[in-house]
Amino acid sequence: MSRAAIIGGGVIGGGWAARFMLNGWDVAVFDPAPETPRRIGEVLDNARRALPAIYDRALPAEGRLVFCDSIAEAVSGAQWVQESVSERLPVKHAVYAEIAASLDAGGFIGSSTSGFKASDLSACGVPVAVVHPFNPVYLLPLVEISGEAALCEQAAGVMTGLGMFPLVLRKEIDAFIANRFLEAVWREALWMLKDGIATTGEIDDAIRMSFGLRWAQMGLFETYRIAGGEAGMAHFLAQFGPALKWPWSRLVDVPELDGELVSTISSQSDEQSGAMPVRELERLRDDNLVGILRSLRQTGSGAGGVILKHEAALPSGGEIDGLPVTARRVVPATWTDYNGHVNEAAYLELGTGATDGLMKLVGADEAYIASGKSFFTVDSRIRYLDEVHRDETLTVTTQVISAAGKKMHLFHRILKPDGSLAASIETLLLHTDLTTRRSCPPDPAVAEALAELAGAHAAHPAEGCGGAVGQRN
Repeated sequence: MSRAAIIGGGVIGGGWAARFMLNGWDVAVFDPAPETPRRIGEVLDNARRALPAIYDRALPAEGRLVFCDSIAEAVSGAQWVQESVSERLPVKHAVYAEIAASLDAGGFIGSSTSGFKASDLSACGVPVAVVHPFNPVYLLPLVEISGEAALCEQAAGVMTGLGMFPLVLRKEIDAFIANRFLEAVWREALWMLKDGIATTGEIDDAIRMSFGLRWAQMGLFETYRIAGGEAGMAHFLAQFGPALKWPWSRLVDVPELDGELVSTISSQSDEQSGAMPVRELERLRDDNLVGILRSLRQTGSGAGGVILKHEAALPSGGEIDGLPVTARRVVPATWTDYNGHVNEAAYLELGTGATDGLMKLVGADEAYIASGKSFFTVDSRIRYLDEVHRDETLTVTTQVISAAGKKMHLFHRILKPDGSLAASIETLLLHTDLTTRRSCPPDPAVAEALAELAGAHAAHPAEGCGGAVGQRN
């Protein structure tokens, strides 16, 4: 089991602890603040309900968490050390000196710094690489990496293994790439507040109702490429380039954060969302992010591609009672209805995922479909046997009832965390030629794999399979 040492247990340190733990690492945390265990625990609660919900496979078994009384205790035996202490260079250097005394030979420190260059951080003689994440660390994939090439390569490998997207900087620069964009928007927002142009709520609305939605899936340059129409980016630059010389923004200046401006921002922010506790706001943010990320996952766009790549590296679900596990999902908020339990459409989505899992198991995977063949559903029946609520982990096993000729008859069991049966889905599919849209026999390898599973599952009871609507047994 790999071990990560997290030095600093605030918002970012807690997020790192969750990201490592939910990917199977043991985690040792050092932070002298007495509230650290509570804070880390609350971040973990959020992470446990959010991160698994973006995957269709199970993450590794969760690692252990320990709180240490010293930096030496936390760092000893750790394969990864992540520093997330106060953004003050002398403080970081002092912490690095303590870490170095217990650092394994050849080890280095990953720093969560928001702006210091790796050369500044390692000026004290300790090897440090910038490994800068975004909040919530357990859910957002980007991590900006900078420093010596060998350290960056090692860091990128570990981050990829955690399901993150390492962006290695070509050149050292203060505040890196993403934070510079954030600062530019932040400066402009402060001036709008200072000049009475807009409130905090109006500024947030302008972002989340427009370019914030576009950037989540295309970013800046692809968005503007589309804005140029068929003529592309060159046309966009010719049309809108001159506007860059107009005095639209005030990015070269920054307003003084005097008492009046601080009071304005604080009062408007409290009025905007202060009625909701911070933890509730965090859960709302995470629910929204899970929905966005799962949508991006469908097309592999942006962060969705990172999720799919990481999921492909996760081990398959194995078996339960001799039947293959074909899907595992944490119930997201979007699956629940006004009664507080999972709605009918969600069961179909889960069943579809399980069917896809079985298809991949027998060789009818993405490459097979790209070759022009697939299975089409022609009939389904769902039995709802127990209530299921959000944040529960559902596991699906699939039994091949029969596989003769063009037909594939499946029986999915949806299991709750305690192993009890929440629902069953019986489905009949026909193998289809995608060019003619007519049924046809599957390729011999697929047919053979299906027949083998059908034979292996033949003695397994399938209570509820083949019944009529309303029949419970």
